[in-house]
Amino acid sequence: MAIALTDLGTKVKLEGDINQGIAYYKKALYYNWHYADAMYNLGVAYGEMLMFDMAIVFYELAFHFNPHCAEACNNLGVIYKDRDNLDKAVECYQMALSIKPNFSQSLNNLGVVYTVQGKMDAAASMIEKAIVANPTYAEAYNNLGVLYRDAGSISLAVEAYEQCLKIDPDSRNAGQNRLLAMNYINDGSDDKLYEVHRDWGRRFMRLFPQYTSWENIKDPERPLVIGYVSPDYFTHSVSYFIEAPLIYHDYANYKVVVYSAVVKADAKTSRFRDRVLKHGGAWRDIYGIDEKKVASMVRDDKIDILVELTGHTANNKLGMMACRPAPVQVTWIGYPNTTGLPTIDYRISDALADPVDTVQKHVEELVRLPNSFLCYTPSPEAGPVAPTPALSNGFVTFGSFNNLAKITPKVLQVWARILSAVPNSRLIVKCKPFCCDSVRQQFLTTLEKLGLESLRVDLLPLILLNHDHMQAYSLMDISLDTFPYAGTTTTCESLYMGVPCVTMGGSVHAHNVGVSLLKTVGLNNLVATNEDEYVDLAVKLASDVTALSNLRMRLRNLMSKSPLCDGSKFIRGLESAYRKMWRRYCKDDVPSLKQMELAQVPPQQQQVVPEEIAVRITEPKKVISTFAAPIKANGFYLGQCSSAKTSNAEENGALLNQSRNSGKLS
Repeated sequence: MAIALTDLGTKVKLEGDINQGIAYYKKALYYNWHYADAMYNLGVAYGEMLMFDMAIVFYELAFHFNPHCAEACNNLGVIYKDRDNLDKAVECYQMALSIKPNFSQSLNNLGVVYTVQGKMDAAASMIEKAIVANPTYAEAYNNLGVLYRDAGSISLAVEAYEQCLKIDPDSRNAGQNRLLAMNYINDGSDDKLYEVHRDWGRRFMRLFPQYTSWENIKDPERPLVIGYVSPDYFTHSVSYFIEAPLIYHDYANYKVVVYSAVVKADAKTSRFRDRVLKHGGAWRDIYGIDEKKVASMVRDDKIDILVELTGHTANNKLGMMACRPAPVQVTWIGYPNTTGLPTIDYRISDALADPVDTVQKHVEELVRLPNSFLCYTPSPEAGPVAPTPALSNGFVTFGSFNNLAKITPKVLQVWARILSAVPNSRLIVKCKPFCCDSVRQQFLTTLEKLGLESLRVDLLPLILLNHDHMQAYSLMDISLDTFPYAGTTTTCESLYMGVPCVTMGGSVHAHNVGVSLLKTVGLNNLVATNEDEYVDLAVKLASDVTALSNLRMRLRNLMSKSPLCDGSKFIRGLESAYRKMWRRYCKDDVPSLKQMELAQVPPQQQQVVPEEIAVRITEPKKVISTFAAPIKANGFYLGQCSSAKTSNAEENGALLNQSRNSGKLS
């Protein structure tokens, strides 16, 4: 009877009634209180309901009554990893592997944890073993790509993502990670990157039904409801640029509704929520909610202008944007390129990051704000500006805290030229993978081949506490921006901590973010247009330590009084842009309609997703971002644990895989 009830629970759960499924599993335990399969399936069900404490209880019970249940150990590891208890997660995965040494999911998941910890060699070993155990394990190739990207090997990362896509053409993870990675090596000389984004967007849009009419009143001057959707309302790089709108919006005329997909909220999340609610806005927690349901929420909230802040980075909600739940849709802040999604009308930028004569193509229509497209709110944990270290050291220290993916071989070549031209100068670079000896050695070997002795280079791993991270800027005199993919948050942090940054512009947005930031602060003299100018500017800056010290002491004040940190002025420009978008909509001028026509998917044909392309879609994982790479588990295997004879597992396209399979124990 317990077996029959468990099978019935699985059946009704798969049909969509998870509560009834739980009831059948519990009834099975009434007939056989030590039936591990029912306990395991309760763990799966509670996990899907995001009731992780209950899931842990039943996974542990399942393992207690069936010590061969590797799947329960694996799934416990996923939960502990998501709770940042990495040591416990590793213990669970290792326990699963002691039961099933070739369990590809646990091999993969252990590799993911090692990647997060910066243990690149161990991570590569685990993920490669997962691929050997299951050569068609698409997401393992995706995770290998994330690993390569973290280590700065962008070409290898793209190859790994493409291998994943060969196995699973509909892998959202690999598809979006590939787009992101290509920005790191795009020289802007052709339209290839635009075309791959556009093609991705057209394919992706077909996976979702689109709304084609809205009840929003077409009054061009009425108060508007602005929706902001992001997973990054916590201590994350994007949060320093979204804070100003949440604080300074005129809520009487631009009511704010926040859709928060934050995985793990922190004190900053609470502060944001309190401010939005205090001003009369609304806050919706949408983590774990299906994107189509979120689209329905947006529609119910009668959002006039919906702004997504993530692009192709981790935990984005582009599936919700593909449903077109708001009459006007916008992308901003979180991604340095077009989303490629035809249902998004506008992309917010400025005339420095995207000059009027730019040749870069976008699916969205560009809207340029009066000054910078960004408004930076410094961290209150930053601490004071320290004196320029060259005064006490007797030598100049250059530095970069950008992620390793941005520090390309060409960047290192130019940096080596700078240090060669400045006697006794040093270089300090900080990023997560430097806790791995092989990554450190490879980096130093590359510089030595360029003529820079390793003794002149200091490599620092990730610094966890924000105050300590900000104070680490006291170790450098001059910040060197990366290219072609320029820094954003790191540049703002550097300037706020008094460290001048040398940047180099280029032909596309990702090249010009530093240009926008520096010129907005008034540091036009630190913007180069080519490599030789970049070297000359850095060398000239290093040649006068007294002037460097004076600039350091006044840089924070200069930045704080600039438009880059003037939230109230910035928001007036942003609200003016929103009003112009809305007035155009009231005149039936909707840019996304033109793009959807170009995509040859007429709106009247978009009410139903064609069955033949209604494929499985899972959350993409960037890792790293800024926030360095958050990784979330997306799926489960339904059914039973392994007995001494193992059972098959169906893979599910998330970076971390939980186990679920169907059938009876043998």
